[in-house]
Amino acid sequence: MTLQQAQKRITALKNTLLKASYEYYVLNQSTMTDQEFDSLKRELQNLEQQFPQCITPDSPTQRVGGSVESAFEKVEHAKPMLSIEDIFEKNELLEWEVFLKKMLPEQNILYFCETKIDGLAIALRYNGKEFERAITRGDGTQGEDVTHNVKTIQSVPLLLGVHSQTSIQNVDVDNMLARQSLEVRGEIYITHNNFEELNKQRKKQGEILFANPRNLAAGSIRQLDPALAASRPLSFRAYDVVISNESNAPMRHSHKHQLLNMLGFPTDPNAQVCGSIEQVYTYWQGVEKNRGAIQTPIDGIVVRVDDVALFNELGATGKSPRGIRALKFTPQNATTKVKEIITQVGRTGVITPVAVLEPVLLNGVLVGRTTLHNQEEIQRLDVRVGDTVVIERAGDVIPVVVRVVKEMRPSNAKKFAMPSKCPICKTKVMQVKGEVAVRCPNSACGSQQKNAVIYFASRNNFNIDGLGKKVVGRLIDNGLIKDIADIFVLQKDDVKALEGFEEKSAQNLINAINASKQVSFAKFLSALNIPYIGAETAEYVAQHFKTLKALQNTTEQELQSIHGVGDTVAESLLQWFSEKQNQQLVQRLFDNGVIIKKEEGAQTTLQGKSFVFTGVLDSMGREQAQQKVRSLGGRVSSAVSSQTDFVVYGKGGGSKRTKAEQLGVALISEQEFLTMVQ
Repeated sequence: MTLQQAQKRITALKNTLLKASYEYYVLNQSTMTDQEFDSLKRELQNLEQQFPQCITPDSPTQRVGGSVESAFEKVEHAKPMLSIEDIFEKNELLEWEVFLKKMLPEQNILYFCETKIDGLAIALRYNGKEFERAITRGDGTQGEDVTHNVKTIQSVPLLLGVHSQTSIQNVDVDNMLARQSLEVRGEIYITHNNFEELNKQRKKQGEILFANPRNLAAGSIRQLDPALAASRPLSFRAYDVVISNESNAPMRHSHKHQLLNMLGFPTDPNAQVCGSIEQVYTYWQGVEKNRGAIQTPIDGIVVRVDDVALFNELGATGKSPRGIRALKFTPQNATTKVKEIITQVGRTGVITPVAVLEPVLLNGVLVGRTTLHNQEEIQRLDVRVGDTVVIERAGDVIPVVVRVVKEMRPSNAKKFAMPSKCPICKTKVMQVKGEVAVRCPNSACGSQQKNAVIYFASRNNFNIDGLGKKVVGRLIDNGLIKDIADIFVLQKDDVKALEGFEEKSAQNLINAINASKQVSFAKFLSALNIPYIGAETAEYVAQHFKTLKALQNTTEQELQSIHGVGDTVAESLLQWFSEKQNQQLVQRLFDNGVIIKKEEGAQTTLQGKSFVFTGVLDSMGREQAQQKVRSLGGRVSSAVSSQTDFVVYGKGGGSKRTKAEQLGVALISEQEFLTMVQ
């Protein structure tokens, strides 16, 4: 066979196999038997071995890559993969609707609903048509490169093509594939049937059974052997697509699903657009009722505002977009025995009782302990050591005790009482009037210090990479640090002496500590571990006062006037900053190199105003311009709507300018914007 003949045959084989894969994984239509598919694929492999110059990245034979030699590379997400806030009851859904209508007055809101797969979230990057990279969700900001393993999944296209000629408003698909980069987001999972079949085979061979489909899917992707991933029956379903050029993006999320299908991705075949919250609730109940007949592992549905511009206009809190919610199924439960009730001391000194359980499998997860929250909750449940209890996983995640099976209570069941002294430092505990929480008042308590350092270094605060729970424990246990200020005087040789550290890893930690020294006022305030002051409250306080000195010189009355700050928060702030040991701690942080970054401008200048940027700015990058708006109290959105106050245009601004003109939104040039913010 000549090279020309081989190329022709290889092209025909590839097209046939890719078409069959699309029909099977996307359309759920089997147009050839497995034996036929395997036979054609084997012929393709043989030809590619004879003519290796004909191998292309999109070939079905290229799904299994070479072995990965080391741990997965960390990759920053181009756009954060935020979490979704959960809803468990109808009244919570109705409250969300009230919130949306308040945020979007006089808007006719349509909702897009689809089933929520319990799998591994993944982002697939395409450079034009070609598959480039697969990244796990990770912490939402960065994930791990798992390209080699994801390439083995048959339902992940390696080369994008247009599989139907359905037109989508505002979208030029051919132009998109020729000129733009795409990121397709979805879930990797294993069906219930395939999971059960795998466990049957393992049982016959005397191997340990897999716990649940989700863990198996995640474990198959997060290991270093692509051949192992290829041997597992993994599937992929897409739920979103991020397009580099927003002017050529679908205007509705339901249109995104149409686009994904056109490009060869499977999406939820039962997804639908609902015109009211009542329709959403009916969809939610219907999916839960038929959950047992669905082969895909699901734990609820996802509902979002279908209009992309309105969704973007709603923005996000620190944790989740406001225009989307996960409606979870009623949790399943199990019974087990309470072996012991112990106590733990948190970072703010709160002492929490924890039930140690006879391990029990609940929704595929082995549960061995659960929080009992406080003495009041223990009394409400009347739970005792030795009791048999019913537990369930709230939202399929957190195990909680629902009730005690009192008919099975043994005669020697022991009541529990909160300790009079801290279990760690033996200081006499205290209870603030009006609170149910019992606290250790000793801020030098070892458990408080350890948890405070962990919290201080966490991603939402100083974001010190590598300074997690285990490392903090070693540093404190070895006497290298006592509190958060000590972090910044650590030396490489100190760290290198710890178990698990070598020259390079020790230097990496010191580099991460040094890189974290400059933070915003809000993050600095949040990281101090002041009772009742979380990230959101810290942001409100920082926006109001601008400087630490102004906050330290404030009054309770002024604090209470700030949105999000009530009597309790105001009292906590004043009390914390009035204590000499806390004043010394703050000063030591500054002495050790910590710097609060200065915020430019007066905060109220753009208060309540919404901005959208389009085109290329000459004087500054778009991120810098957006930060300028936020620092002056304004809001930034990525899409133009009737709620937008100003559209700032630079070179190349296109569809957003047109949309602004249609809606009567004020258009201002870059120079006009600079004048405004100065």
